[in-house]
Amino acid sequence: MSVSDSDYPGNEAEVPRPLPSPATGVALWWCPLVAEDETVRELTHWLSAEERARAARFGKPILARRYTIGRAALRFVLAARLDVAPQAVPIERDPRGRPRLPDAPSLDFNVTHTGDAAMFGLVEAGGVRIGVDLERASRNVNDAGLARRVCTSREREALATLDEHARRLAFLRLWTCKEAMSKATGDALAAPFRHLDVAREPDLALVAGPPPYAPRDWTLHAVEVPDEFIGTVALWSTDPARS
Repeated sequence: MSVSDSDYPGNEAEVPRPLPSPATGVALWWCPLVAEDETVRELTHWLSAEERARAARFGKPILARRYTIGRAALRFVLAARLDVAPQAVPIERDPRGRPRLPDAPSLDFNVTHTGDAAMFGLVEAGGVRIGVDLERASRNVNDAGLARRVCTSREREALATLDEHARRLAFLRLWTCKEAMSKATGDALAAPFRHLDVAREPDLALVAGPPPYAPRDWTLHAVEVPDEFIGTVALWSTDPARS
């Protein structure tokens, strides 16, 4: 069973839309986490019992609503790849809690969201895992304080040469890179952020890091997202032949 945009409930503005691909084999999707009440009710039917129970545990209705929209939209995107109905997509979690598709091991995916927007990343290539991260460009952060906690000395020196506005944006870019990598491995906030040395110029690149963050196994890509956001994709080659 294949799905198309016409199968997605709601209006055209609510349908997940593709973003430009930053690399071969990578597909990105943009998903607004806003929908009419009737659309949300219809999307709820696509969720598994476990997902519906998780949505019910959110303390704030807006968070439950955004989770429902995002999860249903993810199922819609994956269903098109797997040629099944959205509610039939078999999503499970690996031992580290990272979601995966047990029936399609060569297809890896990752999700990021901030406020009322989400981005999905898919890569179909054996031995490659994907991580994605998204931040609002307007996010007010204590970049100097956070940099001492999550940046290398080289990164901090480079940030120090910038004016306040440019420094904040540069820090957010570095953060999306490190977050995307941590989501590819499943390390999440346990990742060694302070030891992941990322270059922003001339292109994004991991230049140093402890295992499994060996630079030769990673590529980083800035994503073409709406202007008010900063998005990054991390691709991790787990092919043992490269080790």
